[in-house]
Amino acid sequence: MSALPPPLIEIAGLTKRFARTRGLMAVIARSKPEVVHALNGIDLNVQRGETLAIVGESGCGKSTLARCLVRLHEPDAGELRYDGKDVLALGGRARRSFHRRLQMVFQDPYGSLNPRKTIGRQLAEPIAVHRLRAAPGIAARVAELLQLVGLPEDAAQRYPHAFSGGQRQRIGIARALALEPECLIADEIVSALDVSVQAQIINLLVALQQRLALTIIFVSHDLRLVRYLAHRVAVMYLGRIVETGTAEEIFGAPRHPYTAALIAAAPSLEFTKRDTSEIVAGELPSPLDIPHGCPFHPRCPIAIERCRSEIPTERGRGEHRAACHLAPA
Repeated sequence: MSALPPPLIEIAGLTKRFARTRGLMAVIARSKPEVVHALNGIDLNVQRGETLAIVGESGCGKSTLARCLVRLHEPDAGELRYDGKDVLALGGRARRSFHRRLQMVFQDPYGSLNPRKTIGRQLAEPIAVHRLRAAPGIAARVAELLQLVGLPEDAAQRYPHAFSGGQRQRIGIARALALEPECLIADEIVSALDVSVQAQIINLLVALQQRLALTIIFVSHDLRLVRYLAHRVAVMYLGRIVETGTAEEIFGAPRHPYTAALIAAAPSLEFTKRDTSEIVAGELPSPLDIPHGCPFHPRCPIAIERCRSEIPTERGRGEHRAACHLAPA
C-alpha cells in the first residue's frame, strides 16, 4: 500500500479558550472569569483534493476550529501548518498569500455581503486588490464567476437584497472563488436553507471540486449531507476529535459511541437495526466545565470506571481511529 502524500493542512494540539464577559457583581467580588474550553488539543490532517467533513452537535467547537484555520481566531496553543508552512508564524505578504489560498464561506451569506454595493463590485474588489486580473479583464472574470455558481450575468448589477437565501449563498461561494483558492471552508452554509435548496448547493460544491480540484472542509451537523459529500469525516465532541475515518467507515461501522449516537439520531440514514433508544441520553455538558476523563462518559451507555478518570487516546489502524478506551486497537 502506497503512503499518502504530505497533507495540505496539518493541525497538532490546537487549543482555544475564551474568557466569558463578567457581570458587574462578579467584577466587584473579584471572582475569576469563567473560561470556555472551545478547542482542547485538536489533531487533524487534511489531504489535498479531498472533502473532509467536521461534524458534531452545536457547541462542540466546529466553527471555532474553522475560524482558527483562517486565523479569524488566534489559537492559544498548538501548531497549524499549510502546505508545510507554519501558518501561525506568517505575517505581511506571506499571510496575505495564505488567506488567498484558503477561503471561507459563512453560514449567513447576507451578513457577509455589503447591502450598499452591487454584487459585481463586491466580486471585483478582491480580484483588483490581489491583482489577479488586469483592470480591463475584471468584468469578464466577474461574469465567469457568476456563471460558475449558476447565476445570470445580470446579477452583477443587482444588490444583495434582490436575491433569495440560496442565491446569496452562491454569491458567497463566488466571492470566495474570486481569489482562486486551493481550499474552501464551508461553515454550516446550508443550515438556514430549504431542503431542496440545500441539495442544489451541495451539488454545486461537488461540481466545483471536480472542476477546480478544490480541497473542501465542510462543517455541518447534518449527517445526510455529510454522507453524500464527504470523503473523510472527523467527529467532534466538546472541543476534541473523537473519531476520524472515511465516510464509508464512519457510517458503516462507527467505533466511538458518540458517533453511533449521532448516526442513530438521524432517522433517514438507516445506520443500524439494533436498539439505540438510550444511546444519546442527557445534555451536552457545558464547555465551561468539561467532565474529567472521557468527556462523553456522562452520556455514554457503555462507560466503564476508566472512562471517568482517564482521557482516552486514539485507537485503531489506518485512517479509521477513535478516542475511546473500548474501541478496537
